Amino acid sequence: MFALLTAHLVAALLAPVLVRRFGRTAFLLLAAVPAAGCAWTLTRLGTVVTGAHVTESRSWIPSLDLALTLRLDALSALLALLVTGVGALVLVYCSRYFDADAHGFGGFACHLVAFAGSMLGLVLADDMLLLYVFWELTTVFSYLLIGHHSAAKSSRRAAMQALIVTTAGGLAMLVGIVILGEQTGSYLLSDVVARMTAPTASASAGGANGTLVTVAVVLLLIGALSKSALIPFHFWLPAAMAAPTPVSAYLHAAAMVKAGVYLVARLAPAFASLPSWRLLTVGVGLLTMLLGGWRALRQHDLKLLLAFGTVSQLGFLVVLVGAGTRIAALAGAAMLLAHALFKAALFLVVGVIDHATGTRDLRRLSGLGRRLPWTTGAAVLAAASMAGLPPLAGFVAKEAAYEAYLTGDMLTLAGLVAGSMLTFAYSARFLWGAFGTKRAATGGVREPTPVHATSVLTVGPAALLSVAGLAVAVVPTTAEPLLEAYAVTLPGTAAYHLALWHGWTPALGLSVLTFAGGVLLFVRRDAVEAAQARLPSIVDADLLYRRTMRGLDRLAVLVTGATQRGSLPLYLASVLLVVVFVPGSWLLRDQPWPQSWRAWDTALQPLVAALVAVGALAATRLRQRVSAVLLVGVTGYGTGVLFVIHGAPDLALTQFLVETLTLVIFVLVLRKLPKRIVERHTPRERVLRLLLAVPAGVLVAAFGVVALAARTAEPISTAFPPLAYSFGGGKNVVNVTLVDIRAWDTIGEISVLVVAATGVASLVFLRRRTGAPPRLAEPVAAGGLDPPPAVSASAAPAPVPERWLCAGRAVRPRHRSLLLEVITRVIFHTIVVLSLYLLFAGHNVPGGGFAGGLVAGLAFVVRYLAAGPYELGEAAPVDPGLLLGLGLLLSGTTGVVGLLLGAHVLQTAILTATLPVFGEVKVVTSLFFDTGVYLVVVGLVLDVLRSLGAELDRRGGEA
Repeated sequence: MFALLTAHLVAALLAPVLVRRFGRTAFLLLAAVPAAGCAWTLTRLGTVVTGAHVTESRSWIPSLDLALTLRLDALSALLALLVTGVGALVLVYCSRYFDADAHGFGGFACHLVAFAGSMLGLVLADDMLLLYVFWELTTVFSYLLIGHHSAAKSSRRAAMQALIVTTAGGLAMLVGIVILGEQTGSYLLSDVVARMTAPTASASAGGANGTLVTVAVVLLLIGALSKSALIPFHFWLPAAMAAPTPVSAYLHAAAMVKAGVYLVARLAPAFASLPSWRLLTVGVGLLTMLLGGWRALRQHDLKLLLAFGTVSQLGFLVVLVGAGTRIAALAGAAMLLAHALFKAALFLVVGVIDHATGTRDLRRLSGLGRRLPWTTGAAVLAAASMAGLPPLAGFVAKEAAYEAYLTGDMLTLAGLVAGSMLTFAYSARFLWGAFGTKRAATGGVREPTPVHATSVLTVGPAALLSVAGLAVAVVPTTAEPLLEAYAVTLPGTAAYHLALWHGWTPALGLSVLTFAGGVLLFVRRDAVEAAQARLPSIVDADLLYRRTMRGLDRLAVLVTGATQRGSLPLYLASVLLVVVFVPGSWLLRDQPWPQSWRAWDTALQPLVAALVAVGALAATRLRQRVSAVLLVGVTGYGTGVLFVIHGAPDLALTQFLVETLTLVIFVLVLRKLPKRIVERHTPRERVLRLLLAVPAGVLVAAFGVVALAARTAEPISTAFPPLAYSFGGGKNVVNVTLVDIRAWDTIGEISVLVVAATGVASLVFLRRRTGAPPRLAEPVAAGGLDPPPAVSASAAPAPVPERWLCAGRAVRPRHRSLLLEVITRVIFHTIVVLSLYLLFAGHNVPGGGFAGGLVAGLAFVVRYLAAGPYELGEAAPVDPGLLLGLGLLLSGTTGVVGLLLGAHVLQTAILTATLPVFGEVKVVTSLFFDTGVYLVVVGLVLDVLRSLGAELDRRGGEA
C-alpha cells in the first residue's frame, strides 16, 4: 500500500515532464499508476470478503506512539476500487479531452494524479491523524483542480469557496479526532470502532454515550457533511462545476465527495445509536436529497443538473450508511458503487457533448441521439441506473434502500420515495435535454445541433462505466460479497440479499410508485418549473456564505483599523506592557528565586557584559543611523564572545556570521533612509519610554535567572554526545542535533527562511520576482551604473587593474575602490572553499550547512559591495528562488531516503565503502540534508542582495 502511494507521488512529480515531452498522450502513461492500484486491490478481494484485512505500518514518531498505519478491509477496498478504477478511466479520457495544442495542463496532470494518491491514502488510512492529513491534501488538490482556469473569475471564486468550506469542516473534524482519540485511548479507526462496539464500553470509560465522545462524533460529522456537500454546506458543489469536466467526473462524482460518506460508513457501527448521529445523518441527509433533487429540475446547464443531482444522491447515501442497520448498510454500499459508476459516466458524457457541440445548455441542444449514437447509449444506461430502472445497479440499490426502511421509520421512507421520484424526473430531463429532438419556437422540429467528431478514448470510459453498472446488477455475485462483508459489521438480519427480482414485494410496489411519480414530474416539467419560479427562496446558502465572508472582511478591516495604527512604538509598547504586567506579576507574587547567586564564571564575562551594555546605551544616544547600527552590532558580537567563553564554538561561529550578515542588510536598507535620526519626542514621552524599557529589561534578566534556577531534572542534552556518533555518525553534537536528532525543527526553520526570502523579494520587486541578477550582457540601468566602455581593435589593451573584477568597469570611477577589488579578487575563492569545508567537515568539527551557507553568502556580499549588482550577477548567475526551492526539496527528500533504507523519517543512514585511493570512506545521508540547508542559506543571501541591493540600486538609477 505504501508502494502504491509512493507510485502516485512519483507519477505526480513526473507528470509535468511527461506532458511536456509527450503532450496529452502522457495521460495514458499516467493512467497506468491508478490502474495498477486497481489491479492490486482486486488481488486482495479474496482476503477482505472473508472479513479479514490487510495492514501495513511504518513507525513515524515512536516517542509519541505515532505510526503510519494503512488498512485494507471491505469498505476501504470498495472505495479504493472506485478511486483507482475511475481515476484510471478519467486519465484516459483526459488524453483526448484536452486539445493537442493546448498548454498549461502539465500542472493539471500533476494535481490530478496527486489527488488520486491522496484520495487513495484517505480510504486506506487507519490512523485518524494520517486520515486527516490525506483529507486536507484532497482539499488542497481539489482547490487547485477547480481553479484550473485561473484566468476566469468564476473558477477562482469556486475554488476558494470549496477550499474555505471544506477546510473549515476539516478543522472541526481534527478537533473531533483529538477528543475521540484521547477518550478512547487509540487513534486507530479500527480500534476506536472495536472499543465502542465492545460490550464493556460505558459512559464512565468514555463509551459511545459519553459526553465528550458525543461532541467528538458531532465534530467528525460536521467535517463529513462539509466534504460531501450536505446541507448547509451543499452550495460549494454546484459552484465547483467551473472545473474542467474530468475534475467533475472524478472529484465530484466518484472520489472526493465520497470521503464524507466513507467516514460516516466507517463510524456507523460504533456510533449509529447516538441521538445526535441520527439527526445529522438521516435528518440532514433526507433534507439534502429532497432539496438537491428539487433544484436539479430547474437547471438548464447539464453539468449543473448533474451537480444538484449529486447533492441529492449524496444525501441519499448518508441516509443509508448512517442508518446503522445491516440492510441499510448493504443498500448504502450498493448505492455508493452504483452512484460512482453512473454519475462519473454522465459527467464524462457531458464533456463529450460540450466538446462536440460547444455548449451544455439543454435549450440549445437537439437531435444528438442520432448524431452521437455511442454517447447516447452510454448516457441512457447511466441515466437509467440513476433513475433506478431495472436491470441496472441503481435499481438494485434502491430496492434494498426501500426494504431497509419498510419496517422502520415510515416518515423517512416517504422522504426516500419522494426523493427518488425527483431523481427519476431529473434523469429523464437529462436524457431529453441532451439527446432529445426539440421543437422550434415557430413550430415543427428544430434542426439538429451541429457536432464535431468524437474520440473513442472519450466515449469509451463513459461506456465502460455504464456497462459496469449493468454488469454488477445482472450478475450480483460480482459485487455482493464485497458489499456484504461491510454490511455484516452492523446489526440486523442477514436474510436479505441483492437481486434484480425479489418477487411481488412492497419494495417493488414503491418502485412502481416512484416511476409513476417521476414520469408525472417529467411530463409536467413546464408546470414544475413555473411552480419553482413562483416559490420564494427562504434561505439561499450561497448568498448567506457570500454575506458572511463580506461581514468577516468588514470586521477584519474594523479590527485592523482599531489596532494597527502604523506606529511601531505603539506595537512594541503594547507587547512590553503585557509582558511586564502578566508574567511580571506572577514573578513578583511567587518569587521563585534561586537559593544561591553566582555573579560570573570567569572574569571575562563581566568585561564583555559591560562592553555590550555600553554599546547598547550608546546606540540609543547616537543620531547617525549607520553608527547606531554598528553599535547594535557590538551587542551581537559580544554575545558571540560569551559563547566562545562558555566553550560553544558552533554557536559563536553562527552568531558572528549572522551578526555580520545582519549588519550588511541594515546598511543596504539604511542607504534609502536619512543619515540622521531626527528626535521628535518630547521629554515627557522619553520619560515614559524609559519607565517601560527599564522594567522590561529587568524582567527579562529575572526570567533568565529564574529559568536557570528552576532546572531540577537532568537535561536531555546530556544523552546527545553518545548518540551523536552511534546514532548520527558524527562527533559534532550541535550539527548532528540539527540534521538528525532535531531534523524536524531544522526543516521548519529553513521553511521559514524560504518564506521570509520570498516575502522580502515580493515586497521589494515591482515587476518579476524570479530570475537571476543582471549580467554584463544586459543593458546597464541609466543613472547609477555605466556600461563597460567599448574597445576598438586598434585601441591599446586595457590596464591590468581594470580586470580585477568582471564588472569593475560597470561602476562609476568615483565609486570604485581598487584596493577593495584586489582584496575581493584574492579572498573570494578562499572564502567559498572555506564554506565548502565547513559544510563537509561540520559533522565532526565546528561548522555545518548553515554556517557554511552564511560564509558563502558573505563571499557574494563582498563581490556585490566591491563592484555592484553586475558583479553579483557574474559571481552567481543563478535564480535565488531556484536555490531556495532546490535546497528545501533536497532536505525534505532526505527524509524519504531514510524510510527507503528502513530507518525513521529524516533518520541518518551511515554508508561505508572502501575506495582504491581514499581507503575506507564513511558517508552519512544527513550530509545531503545539510547540503539542502547550505543551498537555502545561499539562496536567501542572494535574494536579499537582489532585492535590498540590486533592485534598490536599479530604482535609484531610474529615479
